[in-house]
Parts: sequence; C-alpha cells; structure tokens
Amino acid sequence: MPIKPGWILLALVTLLALWQSVQLSGARRQIAVLQSEISQLKERLEQGPGGFMLPLPGACLPKTDGNLPGAPREYRKGTNPGFVFTGDDACIPVRYGMGVVAAAGGEVIKAETSYKEMSRAEFEALVRAVANGAGPEQMDKLRGREVWIRHPGGFTTVYAHLAEIAPGLKVGSRVHKGQWIGRVGNSGTEAAVRGTREGARLLFELWDGEPDRDRYFGQGLTPEALRARARLEFALP
Repeated sequence: MPIKPGWILLALVTLLALWQSVQLSGARRQIAVLQSEISQLKERLEQGPGGFMLPLPGACLPKTDGNLPGAPREYRKGTNPGFVFTGDDACIPVRYGMGVVAAAGGEVIKAETSYKEMSRAEFEALVRAVANGAGPEQMDKLRGREVWIRHPGGFTTVYAHLAEIAPGLKVGSRVHKGQWIGRVGNSGTEAAVRGTREGARLLFELWDGEPDRDRYFGQGLTPEALRARARLEFALP
C-alpha cells in the first residue's frame, strides 16, 4: 500500500510537536533550576558579613562577658553556647513577652508549640543529672520552649526560653529575616517551674551545623575576639 503524502506530513507535524514539547519541558526545568539557584544565592548573600541580625530589635551584644558564648557554666559541658539577653544588659530592657524575630531567612526545623513546663521534681532531677555535662535531649529541656531555624550554608539558629511561639509557625515554615517568631519568656528555668515570670531571658545560639553536635559561634574565642567577630557576622546598632 503506497504511503500517501498527507501521512508523511502528519507524521512530520507530530514529530515537530513532540520535539517542541520536549524542548519546552526542558526549558521549564532549566528556568525552575535557575530560579532556585537565584533564590539560594540571595539567601547566601543575606547571610554574608553583617547578614545576621540580633533576634531582639534594637538590642546590642550583651555587655557582660558571662552572657556571651563560651562563658563558663557548671553544666552544658562547661560552657554556654549562646548569647543570653536578660535584664538591662543589651542596650534595651529585656522583658517577659517582648517580641523575638528571626536572625535571618531560613526554614523552621523545630517549633515546640506543645511544650509543657517541668514539675519541680523533674527540674531538680534534671539539674542533678547535668552536673557533669548535658546531652542533646537534656539541653532541649534546659532551653525550655524553642524555635530552631536552618539557614543557607548549613547554619542553624536557636531561640530558647520562649514564653510562646508565633501562631502558625511550625516545622517546615519558611521565615524571612526580621519576622516575628515568638516572645521572650523564662521556660525551662527554675522561675518558670515556680510559676513566675521572673528572670525573663532569651538564649540565642548560632551553630555552624547541628546544635549540640557541631561548632557554635564564638567557640574557643576570648570575649574580645568574639565581639570583633560578631561585628562581621551581625548587623549591630
């Protein structure tokens, strides 16, 4: 049976349509990849020198060396891994219920919305158990109500002792720099166990990797060197 010219034309048109479809699909994938790379680059640039902000708007670095990363502690493996904002030690009065914001854009990987305060017996047992150092699970309890945010480049920020977490914030949420994520509290402390609002504080940690497993910002630095390094990493007033 002879092949009619119309059939050949139809086959050519079909092949052309398939080729165009493949090309369009590939272009769409390339555009999606490019958009993702642009977004990641933008976030990395945001985390560059001065790219992180302190989580309390208007605050400066704690003035007391004992409230800086690396300060001695009787637990937590002998040192404090973060900045402690409390009282009038950071240029602004730190009060129970004041807003806490994300230090940079990223993805929420922990948001303890169902946190329950320890009983006095549980708290006292925990304090005894961590006398010679605290493991990751014990550290979680010591930090009280927490939010963790993972940032481009493998950095993680921790916001601890919160009174509450912003409504709707959950694991997987994307947040932008300066977004409200919770409120200052005293969860995980002896004052909270007693049911008071005394000792309001925010523990803020910046980790190059996983909290309690990798290196925290300022690890091994003197207070003077840490402050100099912080001027490069944070947008300070």
